[in-house]
Amino acid sequence: MIGVTVLGSTGSIGVSTLDVLRRHPDQFRIIALAANNSVEKLLQQVIEFQPQYAVLVDPPAAEQLRKRITQQGLTTEVLDGADALEFVASLSHVDAVMAAIVGAAGLRSALAAATSGKRVLLANKESLVVAGQLFMDAVEQHQATLLPIDSEHNAIFQCMPADGGKGGVRRILLTASGGPFLGSSLRDLQQVTPEQACAHPNWDMGKKISVDSATMMNKGLEVIEACWLFDLAPQDIQVVVHPQSVIHSMVEYVDGSVLAQMGNPDMRTPIAHALAWPDRIDSGVASLDLFEIARLDFEQPDFERFPCLQLAYDVVAAGGVMPAVLNAANEVSVDAFLSGRIPFTAIPLLNQAVMESAEQMQPQSIEHLLEVDQRSRRRAEQFISQMV
Repeated sequence: MIGVTVLGSTGSIGVSTLDVLRRHPDQFRIIALAANNSVEKLLQQVIEFQPQYAVLVDPPAAEQLRKRITQQGLTTEVLDGADALEFVASLSHVDAVMAAIVGAAGLRSALAAATSGKRVLLANKESLVVAGQLFMDAVEQHQATLLPIDSEHNAIFQCMPADGGKGGVRRILLTASGGPFLGSSLRDLQQVTPEQACAHPNWDMGKKISVDSATMMNKGLEVIEACWLFDLAPQDIQVVVHPQSVIHSMVEYVDGSVLAQMGNPDMRTPIAHALAWPDRIDSGVASLDLFEIARLDFEQPDFERFPCLQLAYDVVAAGGVMPAVLNAANEVSVDAFLSGRIPFTAIPLLNQAVMESAEQMQPQSIEHLLEVDQRSRRRAEQFISQMV
């Protein structure tokens, strides 16, 4: 039995992970489930899967869960606080950790899994965006296995050379759906509402990542992540807009071959792939019907309408702490948009303003990066107060 900890179990990736695990009770045992403050959702998961540990970062929420679990007569131990995330990610009898906590908040627990030598199923792209070198060093030093969960990076992983190297690879073609505003004009984008930005045409995702998809910042963060995962320069990664989201990404080789991974847009496919790798298990995803799809379209990204993508390429070139600065600014700006404090078109403007005001330096440690993260968030809030 493979012991699994699911960090972010009540979010969309976590729920999809549990759906795959539910199909294979003879292969996987859930050791721990963790979330931020979703008492009711986590309670239902605990009742079904009866893990050894349940974690809620928010202490009052954890106390509520503790009482409810006691009333149910269950033996699951409830822990609270951010330190508890690292604890359940590092347990000796945990073999695989699904790192699906959104944003920089998921960095420490994902790193804890890596430094414990686990199989890390990385859905938290910010771990590599914020702390790429430090994270990859930890993976190598502690002989962890790093498997990407983002559909695009998982697709690339499946198409890369079987020996884990990059021999013969010319470039990566990183596909993007284009989000809900692919055909919108700049004028249209000025009137976008949070509800419209969260209505992704192909994927069922949380609010933050949905907005990132709408601005194409999500694709920019994926470019940064791909550079670290596959040891490639940004100029070797071409973003290709593919509205159908059927080809999840491609790898082009020097002999002219282009290998593509295809499938229905369902996160259970990459999750099942990473859980069972190098084997394959049923994910519950329906077979791809090419006759129903009928056509596949491709176009170049529009950097003028979606400047967040250009900002991501800029911070890769700059290096140092700049990716962490951009990520922090973007998390604040997306939250400000969702709460109605700034318009949709202000997101890239705010991100750029924070980047331009930041001091470039090389990261010294995780603590240093988290200081940069907090400083950038405060600077973003200052800019927002000046905009209002």
